[in-house]
Amino acid sequence: MSKNRSKSRLFTNARIVDPSQNMDEIGSILVEKGKIAACGADFSRIKFKKKVETIDCKGNCIFPGLVDGRVFIGEPGAEHRETIASASRAAAAGGVTSMVMMPDTDPVIDDVALVEFVRRTADETAEVNVYPTAALTRGLNGREMTEIGLMKQAGAVAFTDGRKTISDALLMRRALTYAGDFDSLIMHYTEDESLSRGGVMNEGLNASRLGLAGIPVEAEVIPLERDLRLVGLTNGRYHAATISTAESANVIKGAKSKGLSVTAGISINHLALNENDIGRYRTFFRLSPPLRTEDDRMAMVEALCDGTIDIIVSNHDPQDVDTKRHPFAEAADGAVGLETMLSAALRLYHNGDVPLLRLIEAMTSAPARLFGLPGGSLEPGKPADLIVVDIDEPWVLHEGDLRSRSKNSPFEGARFQGRVLQTLVAGRTIYAHES
Repeated sequence: MSKNRSKSRLFTNARIVDPSQNMDEIGSILVEKGKIAACGADFSRIKFKKKVETIDCKGNCIFPGLVDGRVFIGEPGAEHRETIASASRAAAAGGVTSMVMMPDTDPVIDDVALVEFVRRTADETAEVNVYPTAALTRGLNGREMTEIGLMKQAGAVAFTDGRKTISDALLMRRALTYAGDFDSLIMHYTEDESLSRGGVMNEGLNASRLGLAGIPVEAEVIPLERDLRLVGLTNGRYHAATISTAESANVIKGAKSKGLSVTAGISINHLALNENDIGRYRTFFRLSPPLRTEDDRMAMVEALCDGTIDIIVSNHDPQDVDTKRHPFAEAADGAVGLETMLSAALRLYHNGDVPLLRLIEAMTSAPARLFGLPGGSLEPGKPADLIVVDIDEPWVLHEGDLRSRSKNSPFEGARFQGRVLQTLVAGRTIYAHES
């Protein structure tokens, strides 16, 4: 990321929405030396230089820059799908100023040298903040645990096997115990391989009607229940990467009621879409976990509102035409999402389903707190990572608009209400929407 010194800037006439301060008010924000110098409605006591660039936000919102807690990137090994640089450009356009990168690369991020490679490459090529996670098991093979302590020291913010689920309960118990010694977060995707094998969408009437093999909700719930029992046994820190069913939410709620150190995330796709969107075998809707029923989607919205689900992620997973332009049952899982996470999430606000403060919290201060990152807040002294957003502007997503190297968006052609106008990282403008 470029280290050019940022200008002093005063953003005026803005609706400031900052969940970290429980703030939703009309006011101003002063940015100096890459940090938030002042924020809020009362500027009477604030002294600042006369030579300051003033930006009239014209009543538009300012949010903390989004923190995306689950991003898959091809580099190293599959740069044709996505590089750290191209992902950062997509992130900037979507208002994401910090992204947590998964270790599913080639080679896998399972040693100190590769953690350092990601950090160095991000420093040199990315416009946004990139935080690597490290593999929980060597080669993501689910058999041998990695050096958690050394990789955390090198900069890994969490440990996960990415798209894979660890089937060995003893290994998971040991990992939770060992990670606890370093206060490290275990982030786990739960899908029982034997129950999901061959499945391509949610099991049910729709799958039968389309003639496609289904994945039952039990494939997600059974390994999740096992993991939470192991958390109770070890007192480890555990994050369920992406839940998608009402039963999973109930399991998470029960674990939290017992005081366990448990959090949960959800892909924006599972808050905004359901299995009916697959329609005529549209492969961009083949996701992991699969899109569930409308009842499950509404249960996820409710779980987000009451805090059972802690964070929203894009689950950005770029796939090129060689893996997506196939019959539905043969296509790869995954969709790009960095550029659409906020606009898709704002549907929930405009529909009256989720209050704006709670919605923004799930994409800013909550993930920053979970991963121990410096962003996600507009509090004075924090990095000036912020976005200016017109939450009412209508627009339609076209494939040619996407900055990601891959174009596999389930929202292609979708109508949105709410667009990022400007993105700043450390006080520097890294994206400005061209009207």
